[in-house]
Amino acid sequence: MKRSEMINKISKNSKEFDFIIIGGGATGIGIALEASARGYSVVLLEKSDFTKSTSSKSTKLVHGGVRYLAQGDVGLVREAVVERGLLTQNAPHLVKNQSFIIPTHGLFDELQYTVGLTMYDLLAGKLSLGRSKRISKAKTLKRISTINPEKISAGVVYHDGQFDDTRLAINTLQSATELGAVVINYCSVNGLLKDDKGLITGVKVFDEEGGKQYEIKGKQVVNATGVFADDVLMMDSPNAKKTIAPSQGVHLVLDKSFLPDNDAIMIPKTDDGRVLFLVPWHGRVVVGTTDTPIKEESLEPIALDEEIEFILNTAARYLTKAPKRSDVLSVFAGLRPLAATQEGKKTKEISRSHKIFTSASGMLTMVGGKWTTFRKMGEDLVDKSESKNGWTKKPTKTKHLKIHGYKENPDHNNPLYFYGSDEAPILELAKINGNNKVISKSLQVIEAQVLWAVEHEMCRTVEDFLARRTRCQLLDARESVKMAPRVAKIMAEKLGQDEAWQAKQVEDYINVTMNYIL
Repeated sequence: MKRSEMINKISKNSKEFDFIIIGGGATGIGIALEASARGYSVVLLEKSDFTKSTSSKSTKLVHGGVRYLAQGDVGLVREAVVERGLLTQNAPHLVKNQSFIIPTHGLFDELQYTVGLTMYDLLAGKLSLGRSKRISKAKTLKRISTINPEKISAGVVYHDGQFDDTRLAINTLQSATELGAVVINYCSVNGLLKDDKGLITGVKVFDEEGGKQYEIKGKQVVNATGVFADDVLMMDSPNAKKTIAPSQGVHLVLDKSFLPDNDAIMIPKTDDGRVLFLVPWHGRVVVGTTDTPIKEESLEPIALDEEIEFILNTAARYLTKAPKRSDVLSVFAGLRPLAATQEGKKTKEISRSHKIFTSASGMLTMVGGKWTTFRKMGEDLVDKSESKNGWTKKPTKTKHLKIHGYKENPDHNNPLYFYGSDEAPILELAKINGNNKVISKSLQVIEAQVLWAVEHEMCRTVEDFLARRTRCQLLDARESVKMAPRVAKIMAEKLGQDEAWQAKQVEDYINVTMNYIL
């Protein structure tokens, strides 16, 4: 994935693409993979970096959604547990089976969760990740050494998937480009091209890096901009109705000592009605999430004090070692692009299923959905486009498509495991010119990773590297700030940038990352 080559393909190309996808998050990436796998010509445009917004701020779970089962949304859960199983097969270097324990309070709880989770398993069929079962209080305490014994009567074990969201995004984009897709970050759509009947024929785009304006023609324009979907709809039609009801989810990252064992914890009943997860991830623990309706969308949402306190207080109730603000390594907030619904419905009750809207201009807009079902979302959108445009129906090719980097049984103790099959060439790169030098001991990052990200993963800024090509910003925000000058220097040499660029990059990174530090 080389950005200069991608820009060349849109600047010198007068041909009409089959798909122009606006938005480089989970939704757009899933559509790009599906469309290019079916042989369509595809261009995907992202105004900042891929997954900069919601798609890098998930709970890091590939899950069916136990609570949607409780809400009776069996269809959504069935779809999600099947997709979860396919993802563990297609990207085993990034998606793994994670055991969860629900702490129970009395016999009713134990029966309710055992029965409910057995149904959860059955819905997955052959793609189930493991049987759910009740375990005794003694076994629960043995498996989760930091759980408060006074808070539980027993436990129920079940299985879901755990993953790295932005690494899956980058690898999926690489798979799409290998299938011929053109994908470009820092390229904003600032206008739509229309014919005399008002039908969309393409887009106007601005290359934020090169400072140039382009026009791209396309048969099907897709709005896959998540929480920003309404902005594109307004560009298409100033009187467009609101489709998005954004809600904010906040997560805290803690040291592994708060959950030193291998199991995750799921607390099904909290004060705000949401579930709370404590999930092991990259040698840390992710705790979340909240559910706060938000009026304004932003690329960098900020955690509210009450959200932080809610997570700390709820976790403290269940753990023998109560986390304090000073224990938080990083706090991150993400917005959920929930489909707008009738007044008075709480955001936690709004369905997570995806929806496709067709505009009078012919543009397709996809809202809702989640990372777990991103492949199916792509399949549904391309199916819809084929039927709408009268194209020959082609079957999906992504159900068993191995994602770039595919590698079975990775060693999760290896700091480079998430690169999958790309680990070997990175280690080769590390042998040259001392590129094996360590940038951070605690986060186990080496110089070769920066070079690799610039060369093969379209990494353009220090933030791209520290937040999304690696996960340093989320794993330890303070440590990542210390790494920024060194990363800027390596990138500047590779990208032919000067010291002023380095200084600006470091300053920008610190300004953003201060929001991740309590």
